[in-house]
Amino acid sequence: MRKSFEPGLALIATLLFFTIPLTAMAQSRGWERQENSAATQADAWYDNYKFRDGQAIARLRIHYATLGTPHRNLQGGIDNAVLVLHWTGADGRALLTANYMKALFEPGRPLDAGRYYLIFADSVGHGQSAKPSDGLKASFPNYGYGDIVDLQHRLVTETLGIKHLHAIVGMSMGGMNAWQWAEAYPDFMDGVMPVVSLPIKVSGRNLLWRRMAINDIRSDPDWDQGNYSKPPKGWVKGYELLRMMIDGVPHLQSIVPDTDAADRFIENADKTAAATDANDMLYSLKSSSDYDPQPELSRITTKVFALNFDDDEFNPEQLHVLENLMPQVKHGRFVVQPWSEASAGHLTMAHPELWAQHVGAFMRDISQ
Repeated sequence: MRKSFEPGLALIATLLFFTIPLTAMAQSRGWERQENSAATQADAWYDNYKFRDGQAIARLRIHYATLGTPHRNLQGGIDNAVLVLHWTGADGRALLTANYMKALFEPGRPLDAGRYYLIFADSVGHGQSAKPSDGLKASFPNYGYGDIVDLQHRLVTETLGIKHLHAIVGMSMGGMNAWQWAEAYPDFMDGVMPVVSLPIKVSGRNLLWRRMAINDIRSDPDWDQGNYSKPPKGWVKGYELLRMMIDGVPHLQSIVPDTDAADRFIENADKTAAATDANDMLYSLKSSSDYDPQPELSRITTKVFALNFDDDEFNPEQLHVLENLMPQVKHGRFVVQPWSEASAGHLTMAHPELWAQHVGAFMRDISQ
């Protein structure tokens, strides 16, 4: 596979080609609102929770869902738990859609819910977990990726009583969180699989679009220091940039052949932004400022399989980050999956049928 580094293990991968409807891509955030009746929904509550910067919240909720049944080993510990982590602005429901179920969680698939105990946590600031739009608005405590991982760990260990995870699989922000888990809790899991993320601090294009969107929100008089009564236009316009950046260049070239298509694309983006709370997005975008796993990569001891896509503009392949840094990870390997007519840049993460074979390779490796 192109641009791969796989010490001691050869990966044979066959790309799968599927047709991705434009409407599904353009409305991908709408998938987050769908419920999966097969999943068990629950809430964990933490009283007087203090974030890393010292701010506190009287009662903090972390919502989560599970699929499958815990299996206990001879010592009584759960040994089949897999934590699956969502991307920025999403929640666990984005990972419990029909395409994720069919590609990853159904019988015989890489994360078969009949074999594994799957945990889908809504990160703080997202979904049905505590977030600014619950009422505190701009008074909500500032949180970072470190706080997100702290709460995921507390959920897994204290609420669910799990002393060891079999695996962590995360997409985008969830992939970045997976890198953090590997460094913060090196012996806690058999392996991590970060998808569409890089083990470096947020910089370049990834930082620029975040800052632009944040500035668009804060500079809009309608934002009113977070006390808006309608979606700030600054956020709506900022999301247009995000929506373009999150897609792939070849894919955009094919779906936006003329001005009418461009106008439809922008109109769909505006509708998506208007349905999303600006404070929630502001907090989630700025929360990445504490992310920088690069200095500690050599201390990672668990197995790592990083997967990126070469048409991803957020994590540009031409920077060769994985190629240059992955040799520092003792048990690390990576694949940069080539573009295909079915892929869509960073948004390919929402179509696991295109990369499920890599999840299968990862799960087989950590089970040996």
